[in-house]
Amino acid sequence: MRNKWLSTTTRVIAASAIAAGLPAVTGAPPAAAAPGDCPALNVIAVPGTWETSREDPRQGMLAQVTVGLPDTVRTDYVSYAATALPWEGEVYGRSKREAVDNARSLLAAMALRCSATRFALIGYSQGADAAGDLAAEIGTGAGVVPPDRVAAVGLLSDPRRSPADVLVGPPVPGGGVNGARPGGFGWLSPRVRTFCATGDLYCSVPDDDLAGRLAGFLTQLSAPDPSQAGNYARTLQDILSDALLPGWSATLTAPPGDPAAEQWAQQAQQFLTSGVHQSYPSYVVGGNGVSATAWLHNWLAEVS
Repeated sequence: MRNKWLSTTTRVIAASAIAAGLPAVTGAPPAAAAPGDCPALNVIAVPGTWETSREDPRQGMLAQVTVGLPDTVRTDYVSYAATALPWEGEVYGRSKREAVDNARSLLAAMALRCSATRFALIGYSQGADAAGDLAAEIGTGAGVVPPDRVAAVGLLSDPRRSPADVLVGPPVPGGGVNGARPGGFGWLSPRVRTFCATGDLYCSVPDDDLAGRLAGFLTQLSAPDPSQAGNYARTLQDILSDALLPGWSATLTAPPGDPAAEQWAQQAQQFLTSGVHQSYPSYVVGGNGVSATAWLHNWLAEVS
């Protein structure tokens, strides 16, 4: 009799709560999100410098990757400062760290709500820098989700590209201007694909190009993360060891106007006017003429 009374009372409480527009509390654990609300794959996309902002979220180049993906895929774009210089509001290091934090928050919220959803991380330029750092965090076991929940990582013009990363497309020299991530992508390495157009100095700086590497490293240190002090020290050690290569003493000590001192300025000028950094929608990476953005789109569709 008592059990029957409790059952009836529970139904009355639940019905009253629903009628009042309140959640019903019956002592049962909350139900998981309905399968229809949870995507099979959640793509976390981080646009590049100046492609988005906090006040005006936009998609930029990555829209060509995510448009037309299967209905089982949900794409969330990360909004952040996306600036690089102090007078724009945020220096590069702080802007990138905001992108990492915001991307991590999106991923964690979806992972908590939808236990079966897998993830893909994609980024372009500064966004690739951020998405790659988050992927490395997860791949080395320090992330908000285990590595087996990440199905794919796609990085267009990653400033921290390592020669060891799986490159889709023609080979390019050196690595990213900010130096490789110590420890790489860990368990995620087999699921990471990077794209770097020939001549893109953000992701392809020869190892002996001290001026280019040092410039990239200093932009990264514009808002240093204390937790990464060890990584900064190792990267700086790598850069300084390269400075000892023959020929670099002439560049470092050359007076203004000397050809050695003007080498990087001329190289940077040519790069900025070439448009190669924006060429990924047309940059061919496959024998069938597929571009970098199309290849990444097709890959995400396959893993979904």
